[in-house]
Amino acid sequence: MKTSEIFSSDLPVGEKLSIRRTRFEPASKRAKKLKRISIVSGIHGDELEGQLVIYLLADWLNKNSEKIIGIVDIYPSVNSLGVDTITRGFPLYEVDLNRTFPGSPNEFLPGQVVYALSQDIKGSDVAIDIHSSNIFLREIPQIRINKEFSKSTLPLAKQLNCDFIWIHDAVTVLESTFSHTLNSMGTKTLVVEMGVGMRLTKEYGHQLLLGILNLMKKEAIIECKDDFITREAFSSEVGEVFYLNAPKSGLFVPSLDHCAIIQKDQKIGDIVDPLTGTIYCELKSPAEGILFTLREYPVVYEGSLIARIFGENSEKN
Repeated sequence: MKTSEIFSSDLPVGEKLSIRRTRFEPASKRAKKLKRISIVSGIHGDELEGQLVIYLLADWLNKNSEKIIGIVDIYPSVNSLGVDTITRGFPLYEVDLNRTFPGSPNEFLPGQVVYALSQDIKGSDVAIDIHSSNIFLREIPQIRINKEFSKSTLPLAKQLNCDFIWIHDAVTVLESTFSHTLNSMGTKTLVVEMGVGMRLTKEYGHQLLLGILNLMKKEAIIECKDDFITREAFSSEVGEVFYLNAPKSGLFVPSLDHCAIIQKDQKIGDIVDPLTGTIYCELKSPAEGILFTLREYPVVYEGSLIARIFGENSEKN
């Protein structure tokens, strides 16, 4: 195990910005080229679920160093300033780091950070970019894949022990993300979304850890007899994503404790008015399927996203 600094910059008041990476590799080098996986979290400063996953992975690798036959690079806190200040974007510049790739060494500071990151990861066989949701929504462990790169990344996604694989069409903004940049460079890159902003969901962390170990075993990055039992994910290839938005402003009171398999017209929750004790509206699922996004923050305004459901619309059948 070796920790290195991949980028640094002096800041005001004698402070320093430092982006660090830890590398795990076999104790004895082999003649053939080693396969390499890079795992990233903290591009958004308010998303901490990935740090738990990376900690769990580093702990496993430290305890099972004899099983490492490839290279594992971990980058727990890319936007370290955002993590320190509990902000989503890059402080002072007020930009979303995941909209500034690929960057360059001559750009403003956020552009220099993302350039250093992408150049350091360039050449990896696989990369995993772990995100949480924001403070408003909770996501079950899911993988989001750009359709442009799905042929090469979908087989990998199916190994990651997530509940849902969402293949979406490309839009212009995605060209400035980490995943699009690395996929364009030839590194097969997956985006994982799970949990909620500013929180840790331990069961999700352990779920994704098993998926990463399973993937690394299949990709000959670790060698072990352990059988990492993983689940089969639902895939948007065979269904449709439905959005449920708030028809009224108020307080959202969910009827479900967590994301789950639901039936068409099953109650998801109510929007209520605490001042008068009135139920403004009852929210029901538009389809049978899996509820993979659910509102976490209860205050809603007309149009606020309440839920996303993957399934089939029975009215079409």
